[in-house]
Amino acid sequence: DLAIALATRPRLLLLDEPMAGMGPTETWETVELIRELSRDLTILLIEHKIEVVLGMADRITVLHYGKKLVEGTPEEVRGHPEVQEVYLAGAL
Repeated sequence: DLAIALATRPRLLLLDEPMAGMGPTETWETVELIRELSRDLTILLIEHKIEVVLGMADRITVLHYGKKLVEGTPEEVRGHPEVQEVYLAGAL
């Protein structure tokens, strides 16, 4: 599916949970591919693995039950109390 989407040389790529069902190795390979692709196009990524998103995104918008909790850099999102409570269980 990704190859078909890239064949049209888009300026914007929407990825909806591309790492769903992947193990650690596949996830890492996908993260590297997305990083490489982001050099040439804008990527809008929807992903539930927040720890992965925090390690790869420039800007993040976190939603909870359809409401925006926070929008900002990975550092801003990681430090936000509601994000820690809802998604990170206070681990960070």
